[in-house]
This record gives sequence, C-alpha cells and structure tokens, in this order.
Amino acid sequence: MSARVTVSLEDLLKCKADARGFSLTPRQPVGSLLAGRHASRLRGRGLSFEELRSYRQGDDIRLMDWKATARLRSPHLRVYSEERERPVLMLVDQRQPMFFGSQVAMKSVVAAELAAIGAWRSLSSGDRVGGLVFNENEIAEVRPHRSQSRVLHFLHQLVRLNQKLASEIPSDQNPSNRSPITLNQVLENASRIARHDHLVILVSDLDGADEETSRLVTRIAAHNDVLVVAVYDPLGIRMNGAPGMIASDGGTNFEIPDRASFPDEFQHAFGEVLSHWRDVFRSLRIPLMPLTTARPVAEQIRALFGNTAS
Repeated sequence: MSARVTVSLEDLLKCKADARGFSLTPRQPVGSLLAGRHASRLRGRGLSFEELRSYRQGDDIRLMDWKATARLRSPHLRVYSEERERPVLMLVDQRQPMFFGSQVAMKSVVAAELAAIGAWRSLSSGDRVGGLVFNENEIAEVRPHRSQSRVLHFLHQLVRLNQKLASEIPSDQNPSNRSPITLNQVLENASRIARHDHLVILVSDLDGADEETSRLVTRIAAHNDVLVVAVYDPLGIRMNGAPGMIASDGGTNFEIPDRASFPDEFQHAFGEVLSHWRDVFRSLRIPLMPLTTARPVAEQIRALFGNTAS
C-alpha cells in the first residue's frame, strides 16, 4: 500500500469530525499521556482573581487568604475563576525530512492532520488557535484567535506548504542563497509570540534538534504549557532491506551495506536518538507524544490521551 503523499483542504476539514474523544485540558482520563501518574502534565488555562469573600462551610481551606483573615479578624478566602480561553500555538514541521512515509501516510501528512484535529478541538473548547507552519524557506505565521475563519486560514497554510513538498526540488538543491530555516528559528519565533499561558504544540520529526533546541523549549515552557509530538515512520525504526538495495534521502542515493548487522545497528542508533529526547523532555516535565505514520492519526490521539465522552 502506497502512503498518502499530500493533504487537501477537504482532508483537513474532515478532521473536524475526529476532534473528539480526547482533551488537552488538565482534567485527563486515567489512561491519558497527561494524567497524574505520568511525570509530565499540562497546567491548562490560567486563573484570574475574582473576589475576596468570607469563608463558607465546605470551602477549600487551601484558598484561605491568611493575611486578610488576620486583618479582618474572620476567615476569608480568595476566589479565582478559570480564564475562558487559552491561546494554542501549533508549530508544524513541513520540511523535506518530513516528506517520507512507508505505510499509511507521509510524516508531513500525519503532522498536518494532527495539527488540524488539534485546532478543531481547541476551537470547540473555546480556545484561541494559531500556529507557525514551516519549511526550509518560510515560516507561515497565523496568530491565535478564537474564530473559525482563523482556523481555516491556518489550514490553508498547512495545505499550501504541505503540497509544496511534492512540487519543489529539495532544499539543498534550491538556488536561493538563504540559509534553510531551522527548528530553532521556529522556536525563537514561538517564544516571541507565546509570552505566557499558551499551549505550544510542536509537531515534528525533530530533525536538527540540538542543545539549543533544549534551551529554547525550556524558555518557552517556563511560562507556557508545551507538548512535543514526535512523528516517525516504522521504516526509520526497523529497516529490512536486502544488501545492495538503493536508498535515497531525497537528494543523495546510497547503497545499503552488505552486512547482516546493518538493520540492528540502524535501529540501535535511532533508538538512542529517541531515548535521548525522551529523557530531555521528561527532565523538563514536557510530554513527548510519539505519532506513527502506520496508523490513523485520530485513533492514536484517543489512545494516547485517553477516551472522553465528547
């Protein structure tokens, strides 16, 4: 079965029907990737101070304002309300390394579908939605806003950059003299937009991630929630090719070495990279969500985030 190569606007509009059965709020089902039994979790929308009032039987004593209680000589507590909306900023990788898939879909297609499902779900939850869709040559910026028209604009950018992958020459053959856009440049841009209380979702295969990536993600996570979605293809984990098979990275062809241990060595190297970033993000209390090209996106989201009624 050949993988789906690109997405259309119609495909991403259909994703609205899949934007159910999971939540990106702190109230997570027990089996969710973000549930309390995991080291990482989301903080959710911010809280705004509403009023100072007298203590009533049954109130949560943790909300007690002890200074006000001492000053007024009677128990008082501070009342907060959850902010009605939270900006969601999605960083979606559409660079050349994402243009690969061995089974159901290309990594770039999986990333676009995940972003669309996340955007529709966030909008239905009353959150503002925007994003940065990027390839080697541009970063398409859509500022977060709570409107269907803004989501549609975001989807248009996803489709435009996704379809460019099938029509353009690889970036290393591009005649432009500009240096290709990196993952770190996108994170720099995101840090200027997401000042505080955003949910920042990075959807990428993490190609080119380095120590600077960790520093930038740490900076963003200091005042925001961050979720990393690592898109991978099974062929990148298990390469079963006969000696002499020709492989290509999109620009350079090479022959698979004539030795039986090569698939094991390849899998070991890939596993080390994945393990490294899992440890890095765990230490930062940032959830890392693996997403494979071999299964439907919506099915994986509901499995990883647990099932909810709506």
